[in-house]
Amino acid sequence: MALFRPSADVRPVTEFRAHASRVIEQVQTTKRPVVLTQHGRSAAVLLDVEVYERLIDEVAVIRELRTAESQLDAGMGIPHEVVAQRLRERLPK
Repeated sequence: MALFRPSADVRPVTEFRAHASRVIEQVQTTKRPVVLTQHGRSAAVLLDVEVYERLIDEVAVIRELRTAESQLDAGMGIPHEVVAQRLRERLPK
């Protein structure tokens, strides 16, 4: 994701309403999120679809890694040598 630029990427929701197509085009072109503000406070973030999908995929991988780490910490891991031996035993001779 490109670097966030507050001077260009923070917009009041009223401006978004008036120029939605232009703001969406900016997000698609720059691949940077746009933060929409309401009453001077951040209210929502507009992301390019591809950027959003990559973020979701990254979160899924991180969650899987955390699960794997927890399982290893709980002693649920299988040593590499044991897995290799089990696989060798399954191969046709």
